[in-house]
Amino acid sequence: MYKAKVNALHNFNISKDVVDTLDVVETSLNNYHVLQDNTSIKAKITASDFNKKTYTVKVNSNSYDVVINNQLDQQIEALGFEIGASKQVNDVKAPMPGLILEITVKEGETVNEGDPLLILEAMKMENVLTSPREGVIKSIEVKQGETVDKNALLITFE
Repeated sequence: MYKAKVNALHNFNISKDVVDTLDVVETSLNNYHVLQDNTSIKAKITASDFNKKTYTVKVNSNSYDVVINNQLDQQIEALGFEIGASKQVNDVKAPMPGLILEITVKEGETVNEGDPLLILEAMKMENVLTSPREGVIKSIEVKQGETVDKNALLITFE
């Protein structure tokens, strides 16, 4: 059983039997021809995020935002968890002892997940520590040229 949510307004339950009986032909990359109740429908996937299971589908001349959840997704949701929920990491700690070579952010700066925060030299290798989430830098607890121990607090988020 799949659950589909269209444009965040309409919910549909779709059984595997219904999926198996669909008359769909891929005409070209991301373009499909669907035959339903003797009606011809053209569909095109214009955007997709496979990990989040979100798709934008253009059917004839209308666009729809679709989220598809399988049984596992439904069980995770029933347990109160959410796939892709934002991370609540509020600080960055040193993963190993080392020397702070460079700090690439400032207090009050807004960062996105994956943005470089600082460079830590450990065992003659430079390690770029990146932001674990998007947010605002509350404080920087170290200075350039300072040595730190493993698990030392480096940066906190608001």
